Amino acid sequence: MIAIIDYGVGNLFSLSSSFGYIGKEAVVTADRSVIRQADHILLPGVGAFADAAAKLRACGMDQAVLEEAERGKPILGICLGMQMLFEKSYEYGEHEGLGLIRGSVKPIRDVIGEGLKVPHIGWNALQLRTPKSPIFRYVNEGDHVYFVHSYYGADCFDSVIATAEYGAVLTAAVARDNVFGTQFHPEKSGEVGLSILRAFCEL
Repeated sequence: MIAIIDYGVGNLFSLSSSFGYIGKEAVVTADRSVIRQADHILLPGVGAFADAAAKLRACGMDQAVLEEAERGKPILGICLGMQMLFEKSYEYGEHEGLGLIRGSVKPIRDVIGEGLKVPHIGWNALQLRTPKSPIFRYVNEGDHVYFVHSYYGADCFDSVIATAEYGAVLTAAVARDNVFGTQFHPEKSGEVGLSILRAFCEL
């Protein structure tokens, strides 16, 4: 069973529907006992880092994620959920993250140049690192996924498992041991995205 953490931020319906589509049981929950019983944890996120991090901590879900990570349970952060796995974010100030992935979250505007729009919205090809991460078991080099973001994971070279190009080479996905994160939205990325969720469930 996959526990999708509900802390008031994220595409909960789209995510639960995606797991249902691939035949996997997913529960949207903020119940610590349910999270402990789950085989996999998914941390969604949409919006501003500081607000989401405050909500996560206010309901105690930050500690739930940290505890399950320590137990070795597979965890996947999506979009802002991925960014919260990092040590800190520089989105409108400096804010503390969960510290499960070394590095920080910085504005893409500083690296992509003035000619491209922010936020970055659209489909981009994945460049996969070697060896291929297990969550990309069913993904091929150049497969396209859907992004919506204004910030990116920086200073995290050792954890990067995929990149995408948008005026610069940007972090598309990260991993450290049992903790994974995708800047793109698998639940909005068609069959490629569903294949990533399927591979995550198989960990």
